[in-house]
Amino acid sequence: MTQAFSSKGIIPLIACILFFSSCQTQTEDQATAGKDDAAAQAPLEPLTSENAVEVLTAFEKENPDSLILISTRHGDIKLRLYKDTPLHRANFVRLTKAGFYDQGEFYRVVKGFAVQGGDSDNRTIKQGPYKIPQEFKPKHIHKRGALAMARYGDEQNPDKESSSHNFYIVLGEPRTMEELRAFEAQHGVKYTPEQIKLYTSIGGEPALDQQYTVFGEVIEGMDVVDKIAEEPVDSQKWPRTIVQHKIKVVEQ
Repeated sequence: MTQAFSSKGIIPLIACILFFSSCQTQTEDQATAGKDDAAAQAPLEPLTSENAVEVLTAFEKENPDSLILISTRHGDIKLRLYKDTPLHRANFVRLTKAGFYDQGEFYRVVKGFAVQGGDSDNRTIKQGPYKIPQEFKPKHIHKRGALAMARYGDEQNPDKESSSHNFYIVLGEPRTMEELRAFEAQHGVKYTPEQIKLYTSIGGEPALDQQYTVFGEVIEGMDVVDKIAEEPVDSQKWPRTIVQHKIKVVEQ
């Protein structure tokens, strides 16, 4: 795929969908269990579309964790998960505690746009073929450093349900007021003065607002995200050298 999602100007939504829907390829339903390294991890009951919400709702009540540490060969990234996106937070914490993300990597990188992780061709832990209902919140925008869940495109996924495991961290560049007004009209939103200040100063990707669920943000280590974004990539935006991640829950 060519880089149709330039960080300058209005990003066509279709390009964004093409990028993030690619997260769902190959390994989501093809992972196999039973390898020795998987046996050492906490049990992970595979979920289905029928039981995912019930299981995640129950898990969220018993696991209020909201701080996450992603470790890579470039350094550590610390994130805070939002309390008002409980299904996404519970899902991320659940997979993290089971060691699922320790078998993943940042497998797709678009400099100036986003880095995407979660999947790996070497995964052995199976999580099931479920999706997460969207939890769009107008106050959670795709500012630089936002953590969000990838998903299939609208044709396959009209309800905009999130991937079970693939996530991305936003990069982006500062936006102009003209761009923000255009995105407001396109998405039927109204940015607050604080959100406008964020987008015009640190930047982000407003084309993705109300299209993908933002459920957290980087609170330390954006320099590490920038280093990942500098990785040389192939024509499909896959890093030529694996950027594996280890993810764990940290104390509040």
